[in-house]
Amino acid sequence: MTGVLVAALQVVVVAGGSPLLVGAMRQVRARLEGRAGPGVAQPWRDLRKLLRKEPLTPRGTTEVFRLAPVLLMATTLVVAAVVPFLTNATPLGPVADLFAVVALLSLGAVALALAGIDTGTAFGGMGASREVTIIALVEPTLLVAIFALSVRVGSTNLGDIVTSTLHDPALVISPVSLLAALAFAVAIIAETGRLPVDNPATHLELTMVHEAMVLEYAGPDLALVEWASAMRLAVFLGLLANLFAPWGIASLAGPLPVAVAVAALAGKVAVLGLALAVGEVFMAKLRLFRVPELLAGSFLLALLAVAASYFLA
Repeated sequence: MTGVLVAALQVVVVAGGSPLLVGAMRQVRARLEGRAGPGVAQPWRDLRKLLRKEPLTPRGTTEVFRLAPVLLMATTLVVAAVVPFLTNATPLGPVADLFAVVALLSLGAVALALAGIDTGTAFGGMGASREVTIIALVEPTLLVAIFALSVRVGSTNLGDIVTSTLHDPALVISPVSLLAALAFAVAIIAETGRLPVDNPATHLELTMVHEAMVLEYAGPDLALVEWASAMRLAVFLGLLANLFAPWGIASLAGPLPVAVAVAALAGKVAVLGLALAVGEVFMAKLRLFRVPELLAGSFLLALLAVAASYFLA
């Protein structure tokens, strides 16, 4: 029962903290660009405003368009519940398999791409085609990068990988971890639509990827999409933090260790998010045909990590 409560707490922490993470990142960018910024809590105010609006559905769309926000949110919530963010001692630990987690995250992204196609608009189809291209290059990198960590453990379970690193902290600075972490970081940037792959702050037609797919959403549906996108960013940054630097995670599901784990997770994700926001200020968006070159490089780093895991075993 305690493990189920911890899983529920993980969902609450991710769902409640992800808009604040996005708000903090926007505020940092605004300050570095010489602007006052809307404040850290602005994403929550935006979500509240959207949830109060009347739901609208474009004429001609099918159930694919209507169910995509729900599916995107549901898959993200399931991943937030099963991934070892706060503790690796939960009854849901066996569910947190590498292939299952990546498949769930991919399912949500594909659902949103299909919704973009379902609108029948030029922007929706353009954004969906770009998104599918990026997914096809990112997902293998995610799988191979985490698989490099699983080789030394002999298991693709994320909880076992975290436990192995906790028992042997020297693995954090091993060549395998460093190569895999770099490949995983590039894949996160592409998967979450951050610079230099995509610019979440623009609506320029020729450069949009994520925004092009959600242009037809409004009201509560748009709130679900934006909320789920913020949660996906928090989930990916939490995965990066706990797989490669799992300090602070609770080995026992007690109140005090879990409270420390919540603080540690929030601190690590905040540091990674703010570092990403600072880096975006000094980056320009890549041309679309250069993005596959960047992702191919990250996939090569992941392959090198796998090779190193066998040679250095």
